[in-house]
Amino acid sequence: MTHILAIDQGTTSSRTIIFDQDMQVVATAQEEFTQHFPQSGWVEHNPDDLWSTVAGTARSAIERAGLGPDDIAAIGITNQRETTVVWNRHTGQAIHNAIVWQDRRTAAYCRELTAAGHADMITARTGLLLDPYFSATKLKWILDNTPGARDAAAKGDLLFGTVDCYLIWKMTGGASHVTDATNAARTMLYDIHKGRWSTTICALLDIPQNMLPEVKDCAADFGTTRPDLFGRAVPITGVAGDQQAATVGQACFEPGMLKSTYGTGCFALLNTGDTPVASQNRLLTTIAYQLDGKPTYALEGSIFVAGAVVQWLRDGLKIIRDAAETQPLAQTADDTQDVILVPAFTGLGAPYWDPECRGAIYGLTRNTGPAELARAALESVGFQTRDLIEAMHADWQGEGVQPTLRVDGGMSASDWAMQFLADIIGAPVDRPEVLETTALGAAWLAGQHVGLYPVKDEFAARWRCERTFDPAMKDSDRTRRYGAWKKAVAATMSVSS
Repeated sequence: MTHILAIDQGTTSSRTIIFDQDMQVVATAQEEFTQHFPQSGWVEHNPDDLWSTVAGTARSAIERAGLGPDDIAAIGITNQRETTVVWNRHTGQAIHNAIVWQDRRTAAYCRELTAAGHADMITARTGLLLDPYFSATKLKWILDNTPGARDAAAKGDLLFGTVDCYLIWKMTGGASHVTDATNAARTMLYDIHKGRWSTTICALLDIPQNMLPEVKDCAADFGTTRPDLFGRAVPITGVAGDQQAATVGQACFEPGMLKSTYGTGCFALLNTGDTPVASQNRLLTTIAYQLDGKPTYALEGSIFVAGAVVQWLRDGLKIIRDAAETQPLAQTADDTQDVILVPAFTGLGAPYWDPECRGAIYGLTRNTGPAELARAALESVGFQTRDLIEAMHADWQGEGVQPTLRVDGGMSASDWAMQFLADIIGAPVDRPEVLETTALGAAWLAGQHVGLYPVKDEFAARWRCERTFDPAMKDSDRTRRYGAWKKAVAATMSVSS
């Protein structure tokens, strides 16, 4: 048994990647699924789509690798976080579509909780800001708005889980209702200091604790798959939310190390060691990973729209047919135009946390065209990343933030975008040889638990940089351009206030 099957269940697609005993990719399968938008600001997934695409890509990847059931030593799972699923424990059927992390339907309720004075208590226990981004108010909404849900929950007939938990339940045939500490920490129901579900918050939101899964380390025994799925029962031994898995995959194991992942959104995590740091700049305090019962904490900044802005160029404006066209288009943009796009399509994340804010474009002229919009879209990701890094520098008083940013995710493949990122943050950007760091993190967690992969320090020593992007922009230009971005954000937020 010399291979690890890593499931990467994302916001727009499910992927399975097979890693060999040297942690090299040998096969990949990916499948997109439908996004549902019932109302403005609402985003849903059909849980059956999540499950079918995961099961389908897992089988396809095994077949493409030319492997049999006995070649897979273990399974690692990484997933879109905060997305909320509620299902019947007897039938396995979800009682409502999954409410996705991007969804803002509970914004008014979050304001009510804040007005009632509960925000500080929630932040103190969970490390999170009281926001519709997290699972807790989504779960309450499903219970309150699905006929019969409250009665069924009271009888113990319903289960809650983030996507990892739902997949494990399906894969094990209902034998395991479990999650890991990183996913639990994103629900706004988990006390990250005491390492358990908060009875106070559950009572406040009227959430029965019998719905909640058991919480385990990131590398643990999560159960074994149904034998009919892959031809034999395979152990599931590694689980982490996607951004935490990327932190592991980037080997950011030392306090002060910083990584940023560019997928649908952008998420920067700063390792703060065994100390949870309370942010004064509206960042999140979260669990980076938990091994051997010991949590390692992080400061996190979340950007809701990163790669999604490229999807908007493709699907909304239809000025590109493929994401790969964005870079060459941006390279042809008129340098004399300072077009700024604030991509607040589903609100603004850290450090602003304005769920009602919506997107805006500034600096349009009669000469503005697709090239300028493409450049502004890519640059918006760099500007937002600097927002996060500035906040982290202000919050972290430990051994200091490492000067180099490690990047991964789909958009990190764009040389143009990564060069602008280095320019606007004024620091080097390291892109690793293995861009599939999220799946690699899940694979390493699973593989080291079963003894196939090396221990943490040896794994970190194997990390390799493919290219470093050094800043080349003049300090005066960097200051001017970032100042214009800050003004654009302030103007956008003033419209929503």
